[in-house]
Amino acid sequence: MSEHNKVALITGSSRGIGACIAKRLASDGFKVVVNYARGAVSAQELVDRIAAVGGQAIAVQADISDPAAVTAMFDIAEGSFGGIDVAVNNAGIMRLAPIVEFADDTFDQTVAINLKGTFNVAREAGRRLREGGRIINLSSSVIGMRLPSYGVYIATKAAVEGLTQVLAQEMRGRGITVNAVAPGPTATDLFLDGKSPELIDRMAKMNPLERLGQPEDIARVVSFLAGPEGAWVNGQTLRANGGMC
Repeated sequence: MSEHNKVALITGSSRGIGACIAKRLASDGFKVVVNYARGAVSAQELVDRIAAVGGQAIAVQADISDPAAVTAMFDIAEGSFGGIDVAVNNAGIMRLAPIVEFADDTFDQTVAINLKGTFNVAREAGRRLREGGRIINLSSSVIGMRLPSYGVYIATKAAVEGLTQVLAQEMRGRGITVNAVAPGPTATDLFLDGKSPELIDRMAKMNPLERLGQPEDIARVVSFLAGPEGAWVNGQTLRANGGMC
């Protein structure tokens, strides 16, 4: 089956890295499911842009922290395109505070989206992806930086990497690979929000290439894992961070 007959579902893809991944996989020939929790307008605009250059895409609203919503999203994707070959777990939030000051409700929300949401989608993908499919989870290179105030966020992403390694083993016999991509600081609203220009500049210089990553940098890595060249990579975390750590 060529990429032109394959289907990719990308969570949290109405903007940022997810939107770039959706556009890149569409340009690779995949039919694309653009998932969003809020931001229906942005999601539909992305679908329209993909269609304008000859691609096929649909927008599907689903809160990935809700298992029933995830099941319904997969149902819609299969009903629209006949099946799913690639699931990209991109949706996530970043709430920062020292551990001793972290609020219970913020902790619960972070775990619900970053960890349980990734689990919900990966579990459904593991059940329903077609033979030879790809599950690609988004982690983060901040795991290795031990930055103050990032503790809970790091904890959820470290858990995602653990799930990735185990699920890769559990997909034995079906030709499905499971990998994670761990971006470093990347110029998205999620990263830039609330940071001073001085802090952004300092973080940009943490890697030897001395710049922030761009969403397109991450989309290229996901494209590699989703495409034929990435078929022999399995159970790995690729740290796409310019050599930061």
